[in-house]
Amino acid sequence: MTIKIIMDTDPGIDDAAALTMALNDPEIDLKLITSVAGNVTVDKTTKNAQKIVRFFNKKVPVAAGAKQPLIKEFEDAARIHGESGMPGYDFPEDLPKPLDVSAVEALRETIMSSDEKITLVPTGSYTNVALLFSEYPEVKDHIERIVAMGGSLGKGNMTSAAEFNVFTDPDAARIMYNSGIPITMVGLDITMKALITPDSLSKLEHMNETGKMLHDIIIHDGDNSAEGIAMHDVNTIFYLLHPEAITTKKMWIDIVTDGPAIGETVGDIRGAYHDGKTNANVCVDIDAEAFNKWFLDEVSKINK
Repeated sequence: MTIKIIMDTDPGIDDAAALTMALNDPEIDLKLITSVAGNVTVDKTTKNAQKIVRFFNKKVPVAAGAKQPLIKEFEDAARIHGESGMPGYDFPEDLPKPLDVSAVEALRETIMSSDEKITLVPTGSYTNVALLFSEYPEVKDHIERIVAMGGSLGKGNMTSAAEFNVFTDPDAARIMYNSGIPITMVGLDITMKALITPDSLSKLEHMNETGKMLHDIIIHDGDNSAEGIAMHDVNTIFYLLHPEAITTKKMWIDIVTDGPAIGETVGDIRGAYHDGKTNANVCVDIDAEAFNKWFLDEVSKINK
């Protein structure tokens, strides 16, 4: 049985890798891709999503979304992902056209017309999601769960307190976490452990054209170390397919929306507040070796 998902994304190198897995794994039924401003501006994230869809000759529709956060000034991550957001590989330029409706309208239509509940997978800022819930609250009853890349129980990667996706639009994150929909937080607590190792990266390069494409864009990631490169967003797809490889803990997540800690995800780890209630299933540990093996296995099975 396949998992019906929508990806709301801001490609971005690791987003491109996550889309690769979602477009090609037979257990995932990707119904729609919506873009949002994040790693780079929304015109570029939309084009990058189209490039990945075109690379694999898939028919998944792409809809362009929010150009800026709800309230906060927009800050991109081009210093990490490059000016285009996805440098290093020459993608085809005969791209499919995006839908002629906004991401919010496309999200509503896809969710409400589905014959079963959808899993929403945001891997960028949550602006589109917040706008959707604000404008069309009825969709909440038709969403199975949200598996969102973002947040951290410890230090951030944008500021000392905040992870980038939540920092980009903390007000949207607060709306999403207060939506009442079951949420799994796939944050830096696991994504900084499940690094693509140098050994995995070298194998990827010679595997097939997909492996070469991924290798060529991953090596342009500005956030790397001798231990490897974080593929943050890919962990959402890994979680959907192999939850047994990830340890989670239920807790309440609050979002800081102003001040020096803006964008911080504050987890009530001790259960000291909120009368024991929880609003998130937080990923706290991962089998990094299993993640690397799965990543390579997924790519090796792609017939391109």
